[in-house]
Amino acid sequence: MSVVHANKTPGPFSGWTELPRKIVVLEVFERLILFSLFVHFVNNMLGKGAAVVNMAALLIVLSETLPILLVMSRGPSESLSQRPSDWIFGVAGTSMPLLVISSVPDPLIPGMVCVLLMFAGISIQIGGKLFLGRSFGIVAANRGVKAAGPYRFVRHPIYAGYTLTHIGFLLFCPIWQNLLVYTVGLAFHIVRIMREERVLSQDPAYRDLMRSTPYRMLPGVF
Repeated sequence: MSVVHANKTPGPFSGWTELPRKIVVLEVFERLILFSLFVHFVNNMLGKGAAVVNMAALLIVLSETLPILLVMSRGPSESLSQRPSDWIFGVAGTSMPLLVISSVPDPLIPGMVCVLLMFAGISIQIGGKLFLGRSFGIVAANRGVKAAGPYRFVRHPIYAGYTLTHIGFLLFCPIWQNLLVYTVGLAFHIVRIMREERVLSQDPAYRDLMRSTPYRMLPGVF
C-alpha cells in the first residue's frame, strides 16, 4: 500500500536558526533567483513585454505560479545539495521555461487541443505538487519522500506535467525561440532528475519507491 512518508522539512518559519549559515544563505539565494525570474516571466507573458495575451499565456503563467508559492512558503532543508553543478542545473532547468515568449497565435494543431494539453499538464503538476507540498524545491535535496497519488505511476509526475504543458504551449506558439527554450529545458530536467535521485536514493524510503515505481516521467519509456 502506498504511503506518504513524514516530511523531513520544518515549517515555513521554523528551523532556520538550527541550520548552518551557509545552508540558510543558499536557501535565501534560491528564492531570490526564482522570484526575480518569475517577475520577468510574468511581464513577458502578461505585462508590457507581451506581444499578445491569450488563454495559452494565462495557462503557462498559472503553470509556473504554484512552484513559486511552494518554494517561498517551505522551510529549509539540511540535505540541500551544495554542489555547484547541482545548483547550475537546478537554476538553469527552472529558468529555461521562463524564457519563452507569447507570440501572435499560429497553432500547428487546433488551438483548443493545445489548451486541453496544457490543462492536462497543469492538472498533473497540481496533483504532484499537492502531494509534495512544501517539499518542492529547485535544487537537489531530500525534503521528504512521497509514494502516494501520482507518485504511484511515475517518480517525477511534476516534470511530466511540465513537459506536457510545454508541448501544448509550443504547439500554440510555435516559434524557434520557444522550441529552443523547451528543448534545452527538457534536457536540463532530465539531468536534474538524475541528480535529485542521487541525493534521494540515499534514503531507504526512496529506494523502495524506485522498486515499486520503476519509471521516472513516462511509463514504459523513462
